[in-house]
Amino acid sequence: MSGATRRGFLWALAGAGAAGALPWAAWATEPTADGAKARRPNVVLVLADDLGFSDIGCYGGEIATPCLDALAAGGMRFSHFRNAARCCPARASLLTGLWPHQAGIGHMASNAAWSAKYFINGWYAGDLRPGAPTLAEALRAAGYATCAIGKWHVTRHIDPAEPGFSKANWPCRRGFDRFYGKLQGADSYFRTEGLVRDDAFIPGGKAADPDYYFTRACADEAVAFLRARPKDRPFFLYFAPTAPHLPLQAPAGSIAAQKGRYDAGYAAIARARLAKQKRLGLIPADTPLQPLPADWAKVRRKAFEARCMEVYAAQVAELDAALGRIVGALREAGILDDTLILFLSDNGACAEATGRTPPPPMPGGPETRCGYGKAWAAVSNTPFREYKHWVHEGGIATPFIAHWPAVIRPAAAWCRAPCHLVDVMATLPDLTGRPLPQGETPPQGVSLMPLFEGRPLPERTHPLLFEHEGNRALVEGDWKLVAKGPKGKWELYDLAADRNESRDLAAAHPDRVRRMAARWRAEATRTHILPSPFLGQ
Repeated sequence: MSGATRRGFLWALAGAGAAGALPWAAWATEPTADGAKARRPNVVLVLADDLGFSDIGCYGGEIATPCLDALAAGGMRFSHFRNAARCCPARASLLTGLWPHQAGIGHMASNAAWSAKYFINGWYAGDLRPGAPTLAEALRAAGYATCAIGKWHVTRHIDPAEPGFSKANWPCRRGFDRFYGKLQGADSYFRTEGLVRDDAFIPGGKAADPDYYFTRACADEAVAFLRARPKDRPFFLYFAPTAPHLPLQAPAGSIAAQKGRYDAGYAAIARARLAKQKRLGLIPADTPLQPLPADWAKVRRKAFEARCMEVYAAQVAELDAALGRIVGALREAGILDDTLILFLSDNGACAEATGRTPPPPMPGGPETRCGYGKAWAAVSNTPFREYKHWVHEGGIATPFIAHWPAVIRPAAAWCRAPCHLVDVMATLPDLTGRPLPQGETPPQGVSLMPLFEGRPLPERTHPLLFEHEGNRALVEGDWKLVAKGPKGKWELYDLAADRNESRDLAAAHPDRVRRMAARWRAEATRTHILPSPFLGQ
């Protein structure tokens, strides 16, 4: 255990050898640095993985998500919140308040050999930069107890056998007192390997319990943390299970609850979601349905395709149930009103064809390795274009829910302010009354606190900026400049009239395209997107 961890908490290792064990024990606390408690709410940050814009009930989906729907009804729902298009850069941006390249994750964090393929400088290193303080480091400096549960995925150092292995960017070295989960990305939900508790791999390396399911295990750990937390200080819980990331795996009972729901096929579900989004006021009434990439009438394995979406829906429902257990523990402790809960997704739905050829067996159990495919991903992203990886709205638009009964009044209207992952870090001084730790680059976002209190969002110094694998975009007010792929031409959209990017106005506004393209290049240079291994410049 590192010295930083030891200063925060002491814990017993009893039972730590079993992946499902919960060795949270008595906490040894220190007086907070600022003495008397200020506003300082507890903070629970929930990050879904590959969740589409329309999947949860309060954003148009047919999947039952009662906990998320209740949090939205009792708090705020954001219609124009954006992420960073893929898991690693999104996590880096969220955790540091910087654009992904500034944080050192210009592409992805993976093993050393894979990362080296894209390594052209420290901004594409695949590791968090030491000069980029994290949310946990900022909150612990403000006297918070800190805990991360689930998926980390912001360090390439996950294999001790690799040359140069270092734990410098493991959770407990970057501000978290406690950690349970995995360092890498996708893995089996039933036979999760590489599990880590705090600063060490769990002996045995994987879950051996036949009843183990990663989302549920993460909820167990979160509830145990909440019950054992120090009572004399606020806490920060970063809850990031992998659901509903592939592979398609869920408990049999959860899958059975979705049986038959998707037999009507892609278009029927997408139309129903679009209609519900319009009834909810989430999107304008004249928003068209984007063309889907497949025709249900031509699908040969309809039972297989329907089953894929049933399992995916079960994974989303399991995520909602896990969050429900966390909310229940907060309510049981009498601290729900003083807790800020934030929920969002790291990117849009995933269209990757992983495990789908040759035709795999019916998904759901531990042997499943496939995802649900491009057509269902398009449904998940209703009404938007494209998917995870790309920076059209289907790749970067996320549900965002904020719930804090002590401050946020339930709002029937959608919050339509354009916000981004970087804004979470920028909000911390307003939550804690303490300045942020000084890093090599100042935080790039603006505080969300005015929105929570019913006031306008502060003016931004810089526009919203996006780049991943050569896909790039710039958002200025209602205008968005976006290109698909390194060789893609710039497209221009008026998001006030065309949020789902159906009408490209680039030819009609060449001067605006040139001006915004020049600004994208200037911002890309400032934030270390350029030089790029993808753009060849």
